[in-house]
Amino acid sequence: MVYRFRSKATGDTLMLQPHGDMLLRLMGREPAAKGIIEVAAMPLAVAALQKAAAEDDARRAQAGQRDPEEPAVDAVSVRQRVWPMVEMLRAAHAANEPIVWGV
Repeated sequence: MVYRFRSKATGDTLMLQPHGDMLLRLMGREPAAKGIIEVAAMPLAVAALQKAAAEDDARRAQAGQRDPEEPAVDAVSVRQRVWPMVEMLRAAHAANEPIVWGV
């Protein structure tokens, strides 16, 4: 499955299911085939995504100080994964438009 997040304020944001599921969980939502992020919920969603990105940054910094023989962390950081949604949330919030996804 592919998530297609849509808002009248922005272009679509596409994510593969594992990444979309992770994104929704970080925002405190259960993954679902369709849903909506209301304008009022967007500031908390942005804060949750930024917090997750900061925690991942700290984990990556700590991993960089470990033995180089240990397995590397994911090549794509949480910050990189959530950035498109953070930008979409900010633009949709400014335009007072919800974000939806689904069939």
